[in-house]
Amino acid sequence: MAATRAYLDYNASAPLLPEARAAMVAALDAANPSSVHAEGRAARRLIEDARRDVARLVNARPEHVVFTSGATEAASTLLTPDWQMGRGAVRMSRLYASEADHPCVLDGGRFPVAQVTRIGVDRNGIADLEALTKALAAHDQADGLPLVAIHVANNETGVVQPVGSIAEIVKAAGGVLVVDAVQAAGRIPIDMSAGYADYLILSSHKIGGPKGVGAIVAQSDLMMPKSLINGGGQEKGHRAGTENLPGIAGFGAAARAALVGLYDMEAIARHRDEIEAIVRELAPDAEIFGAAAPRLANTTFFAIPGIKAETAQIAFDLAGVALSAGSACSSGKVGPSHVLKAMGRGDSLGALRVSIGRATGAEEIEAFRAALAGIVARRAGKEKAA
Repeated sequence: MAATRAYLDYNASAPLLPEARAAMVAALDAANPSSVHAEGRAARRLIEDARRDVARLVNARPEHVVFTSGATEAASTLLTPDWQMGRGAVRMSRLYASEADHPCVLDGGRFPVAQVTRIGVDRNGIADLEALTKALAAHDQADGLPLVAIHVANNETGVVQPVGSIAEIVKAAGGVLVVDAVQAAGRIPIDMSAGYADYLILSSHKIGGPKGVGAIVAQSDLMMPKSLINGGGQEKGHRAGTENLPGIAGFGAAARAALVGLYDMEAIARHRDEIEAIVRELAPDAEIFGAAAPRLANTTFFAIPGIKAETAQIAFDLAGVALSAGSACSSGKVGPSHVLKAMGRGDSLGALRVSIGRATGAEEIEAFRAALAGIVARRAGKEKAA
């Protein structure tokens, strides 16, 4: 076991930032933010400060940010047939999602399975825009509007979708667009003011904030989904329950840091390229998925013939390197990645995901090299013995 470990699993969860930790600790003794006394008002200010910071990260209006317990709750809230506009009801009759989306979207939220249409992706993981256009053109709006959900960046491959083109297609069809920006926020610029999406999903712990807090960001508050959690009317009635004040404060601090961190992406991309050069050097027959498409600067998803991803992940762990065999949200499940299957690569033994961040440096990359060299050497030994 290595004396020090290399953490290369930022897409599962980024390490908690010192500034987020400090904000959380400072908020631990705060009062209930719904109380009207001075202590309650001070707690409310912490929430509203965080709301502004999260809004700035995606260039949205603070009053359009709704805090949740995480991205999964945000998705479950937004993916519903039942919406409200003022005092009137609006119905979404069908959900359209890409086959490579995160499970919390693919499961359809509150839509019945029969009302979910999955849109294919190409070999690089890019959504089939022609298929989406045809599906929306065939949508019968007599029963309700079409709701389209798509991720900005895939959590396994890092492949970035053409969200601008998708937004145009959805708008032309009279639909509503929900964008999962969980992996993209803080890694690529997102501008809600430019008609980027109708609704956005964010997660705190992917950008160095605490776990257990996320957000819905709306383009406006004219139309909102029927609330998932009802009760005391917090978050303007969109999400009841006393707010997770320490978590929200930490989320706000992480959002401030992530906005600054956007300027570090070129350096992170260079480290990713170093890692991919190592993979190609030590295993020339390796495949890096989505390499021909636009990708996040921090993500590499690769497979080496003859090496099972789960076995390799254990070997990396024993060598002191933390990375994933696919999505951390799918850990414990047997079978190939649903993302690879959607890309037409269901025959793969699985793939390894390396995802890095601002703290990744030469030592972590060298630890990856040493561990991979040992894994490839053992494969060569088995092939020779056979």
